[in-house]
Amino acid sequence: MKNIIDELSWRGLIQNKVPGVEKQLKKCTTIYVGFDPTSDSLHLGSLLPIIILIHFQKLGHKSIVLIGGATGLIGDPSEKKDQRIFFSLETLQKNTESIKKQLSKLLDFYSEKTELLNNFSWIKKISLLDFLRNVGKHFPINYMMSKDSVKKRIYNNKNNGMSFTEFSYSLIQGYDFLYLNKEKDCLLQIGGSDQWGNITIGIELIRKKTGKKAYGITFPLVTKSDGIKFGKSEKGENIWLDKKRTTPYKFYQFWMNVSDKEIEKFIKIYTFFSKEKIESFILKHRKNPEKRFLQKKVAEEITLWVHGKKAYEEVVKISHVLFGKKYINELLFSLDEKILFSLYENIPHMKLPYKEFAKGVFLLDVLKKSSLFASKSEANRALNLNSISINKKLIKKNIFLHKENLIGKKYILFQFGKKNFFIIKVE
Repeated sequence: MKNIIDELSWRGLIQNKVPGVEKQLKKCTTIYVGFDPTSDSLHLGSLLPIIILIHFQKLGHKSIVLIGGATGLIGDPSEKKDQRIFFSLETLQKNTESIKKQLSKLLDFYSEKTELLNNFSWIKKISLLDFLRNVGKHFPINYMMSKDSVKKRIYNNKNNGMSFTEFSYSLIQGYDFLYLNKEKDCLLQIGGSDQWGNITIGIELIRKKTGKKAYGITFPLVTKSDGIKFGKSEKGENIWLDKKRTTPYKFYQFWMNVSDKEIEKFIKIYTFFSKEKIESFILKHRKNPEKRFLQKKVAEEITLWVHGKKAYEEVVKISHVLFGKKYINELLFSLDEKILFSLYENIPHMKLPYKEFAKGVFLLDVLKKSSLFASKSEANRALNLNSISINKKLIKKNIFLHKENLIGKKYILFQFGKKNFFIIKVE
């Protein structure tokens, strides 16, 4: 069997591993990864464990995807400065169904290699006293306090500290590993680097309760350009897999705008191309980086995988319309309603009642209402600096918008600078 550790290592997908895991992985092994349903969508960070599971599956290993219906009620304190917001059982159930649908598009749960489970199905059967006697007794407070997830939370938040509820999270996750070990012969858990403490508690619990050796592997957390990790509860803008939260166009453009340094890392992490192919792609990109060959290659692969062929083809057309340089004004007015509506759905937009438009509206009044500018004076300054375009034509004064400006009899496209777009729909 091919060495999966070597495969993941050159891709940059291993941060920590339990000694002896290489020997275990020479045999068919069952691996598990968990997702707490604290949002109705997965995000770019969530793709990493899924990608790692697929690498394992390709080499003949089995995998379990665990939805944390129980652990989601508590909230993992790892890398969190404050206590998580508690979700109702109803909300978590809705989120679970949504995440299941996303996972089903990315993984094949009909094969013998992959299984989808929910820890609520066994955690709900355990009484508090039984849990404390059978699990809690194995872990001294000093051992728990030594975990980074606990230390960081307590010392970084001295006023509020850490609740007992959150303190118990790692024990419940550890019990999940024990349960899967007994019921499914699961020997390996994978997770982000912030999960190392939780994973090792599960390994220790298995050793104490069964005498068996279990293993863990963590991967580095992927961060945004500001250094903040991708995550459901992180502040700021996130890149979601749900097209309602992050449009396919915005998803595609995220990859197109990744720096040259980052894209060389991301093509190893987020695609399944071979080492030889990736090295040849990198060399080709370095010869003409301005053509953004790697960005296009990664954007194509991941958008096709997450959103499908139809959505990918639409975003390519939209990107050509927005960023093309030749005959774009003429192309805009030749687009059919389907592509125009897709353009409208994928970039910032608003509706303008036809009655209001028919009475007459000035460019600056529309720009003030758009997401491009915070105020009319700010929009006016941009206009004076020749930074505003309507339907890909530069505008130098506060013109009166009329029917001739409408694309397909109902749309007007606005642009500020090179990458900021806004579209209105008149109806």
